Amino acid sequence: MTTTVTVHDGATVLAVIGEVDLATAPALENAIDSTLSGKPGALVIDLSEVSFLASAGMAALVAAHQRAGGTRIAVVADGPATSRQLKMTNLDQVFALHSTLEQALTSLNEN
Repeated sequence: MTTTVTVHDGATVLAVIGEVDLATAPALENAIDSTLSGKPGALVIDLSEVSFLASAGMAALVAAHQRAGGTRIAVVADGPATSRQLKMTNLDQVFALHSTLEQALTSLNEN
C-alpha cells in the first residue's frame, strides 16, 4: 500500500493505492494522522485505487473521523473492494461517501 498527499481546490487529498489490510492499516493510520496534523479545513481520503479494504482499514477511517477535530472528511470509494464494505457496515452514514474525487471536492466546496 502506498499513499500520496496533494492539494486540490483547497482540500487536502490523501490518495491510497493497493491493499489495506491488517499489515498495512497502521501505515494508513499514520498517513492520516500526519495529514490531519497540518489541520486542513477539508480532507478527502481517496480509496478509488484500493483493491482490498479489510476491517482494519475501516477501523483506521473511523479513528481518523474521531480525531479530525474541525477538519471535514470525505471518502472516495467506488466499486466492490471499497464502497460495498463501507455501505454494509453503515460507515457511509459516518462519512460523506463519493464515487469520484471530483464529486467529493465539489461537495466539500459547497459546504
